[in-house]
Amino acid sequence: MEIFKGFSQNLCRAVALQLIEGKIAPMNSPSIKHEGWLYGLAFLIALALRFVALGATPLTDSEATLALQSLALTRGESPLLAPQSAYILFTAALFAIMESANFLARFLPALAGSMLVLAPYFFREKIPPRPALILAFLFAFDPGLVTLSRQANGTMFAVTSLLFAWAMWNHKRFIPAGIFAGLALLSGPSLWAGLLALGLTYLFIRGMKPRNPGTEPSPESSETPIENQESSTLRQSSGQVSSLQPPASNSPVSNLQSPITNPQLLISFTATLLLCGTLFFLAPNGLSAALSSLPAYLSGWVAQAGVPPWRMTLTFLFYEPLGILLAALAIIRAARANGKRAKRLTIWLGVALLLAVFYRQPGALVWVVVPLLTLAALELARVVEIRREEYSEVGIVTLAILILLVYISFTVSNLGLNPFSQPATLPLIGTVDNPPLAVLISSFAILLVCVALVALGWSARIARLAATIALAAFVSLYTLATAWGASGLRYPDGFELWMVDSKPVQAELLLASVNDISEFSLGHDQSQPVLIVGIDSPALEWVLRNHSVKVVSALDPQTSPPLFITPVMDNPGLPAAYRGQDFTWRAQPQWEILQSTDWISWLVFRKLPVESETVILWARDDLFPDARSSGQP
Repeated sequence: MEIFKGFSQNLCRAVALQLIEGKIAPMNSPSIKHEGWLYGLAFLIALALRFVALGATPLTDSEATLALQSLALTRGESPLLAPQSAYILFTAALFAIMESANFLARFLPALAGSMLVLAPYFFREKIPPRPALILAFLFAFDPGLVTLSRQANGTMFAVTSLLFAWAMWNHKRFIPAGIFAGLALLSGPSLWAGLLALGLTYLFIRGMKPRNPGTEPSPESSETPIENQESSTLRQSSGQVSSLQPPASNSPVSNLQSPITNPQLLISFTATLLLCGTLFFLAPNGLSAALSSLPAYLSGWVAQAGVPPWRMTLTFLFYEPLGILLAALAIIRAARANGKRAKRLTIWLGVALLLAVFYRQPGALVWVVVPLLTLAALELARVVEIRREEYSEVGIVTLAILILLVYISFTVSNLGLNPFSQPATLPLIGTVDNPPLAVLISSFAILLVCVALVALGWSARIARLAATIALAAFVSLYTLATAWGASGLRYPDGFELWMVDSKPVQAELLLASVNDISEFSLGHDQSQPVLIVGIDSPALEWVLRNHSVKVVSALDPQTSPPLFITPVMDNPGLPAAYRGQDFTWRAQPQWEILQSTDWISWLVFRKLPVESETVILWARDDLFPDARSSGQP
């Protein structure tokens, strides 16, 4: 036995050395069967939620601004590029290869958002295999990530590229690390929000550590926030406690503290910047646009326009209830057990949340989602640990709580449909002004009483496990429904809080009218030029991109353009006669007058009171067949 024990230890040391040198792929997930297939399933789910009906809704103004710059590059122009070079240049390549369309304008962000679900696979030395796999599925279903992945900008480029660069650096694969780092730098201002959150987290953790010059930091105290308090189990299942991993430093960005003078890293990083940042030297100004991303991010802190902090907070609460629930349980557990990794993840979460709320851009919340879902995955891997003899009791209580939660959800839907109900008399309560609201409050009270009775008369552990599982299951269904709604299939005209600006309402109808007039006047649906007068809307220019479009601030009274679009006016006052048709262009929620009933309606149907902006399409009278046949000028 001693000989066998010595042989086993020597074998483990040899395997550990090979792992550290990168000659053997880490195999720390022997307990998960078909792990690769499960990651593939998570990736397919992410693709489905991000690509289904991707081009069905028109681009917003912020999306169209970037898409128009890509389109200008394909037409041989040299526009002044926004500091999101990766999105603009790569989308321009897609437009040049195929055509300019809403789907292609959002294609690359959706692909980057789908690739994000594979990132946990490369952090399995830091996260145990089961939580890592759970995290991949949480990334796939998360409503915030789905919404941001369906927006035409560089936010998801920044998140995915930075995490993959971190993972590749962690595995000492410097060539892909340099490539992803270069892509992250080209992604735009969103990168700096993530780096700032990580940097401040590092400073907080370093400041909280007791300073003892005579004590060397132990490996247990030198884990990154991506690591968690189950590493001892992982190391034991891998063979040795400390020999399987290279030494780490004591910060959330510890892997970024290795020497940066590696020639492979520098060459790949520089080559990525030069080639991708200039689209293989076809757009040299793309590199200067990328370097302006830091000033653009800093200017966002003093910009007047932005989302108020209370809306940022509501966005986080409404779209991330599953992550908040599970992360709260993980934080409580870490406080009781002194879990260092969970505490560091909590610091990362708190720092990122504060930065995002006061930066006042919904896209910045993406850096909050990453540590939030990591905590949630760690806790969810623990929640399912139920003893065999507890199956029946936990199952019965869980089912009862789920029935109550489903009833509560129907009551909330009833409130959304009938926010102002007639007074009625309810049993045991009496006359109430709002019966659905009274029923909702009573349902919550019954739920709390049921859980308390189970805890007192049966078992506090059974009550805690059943309540946690039931809440997690119910909130998971809500999260899935929210992610499905974010795809635009449930309510195409609904308003999502992650959006900075509103979608055009009647863009397709306006374009169809312009095409029809152009076709029966010149014989081709894209021949007539269109003049846009006094309307600042890149989305309108994008909709009319296949026409010759010119934007002016005012009409020239001496001209008679065939087609032009203006704000609401009675008469253009031009020499020729015109016919006009109004269209609802944008609908902006009236945030100042919203009441609690409006938020309930939004929660169920994604509808809010809006203030509509109307535009008028004017067509010269002689373009119509009836005017030409009657001889009108």
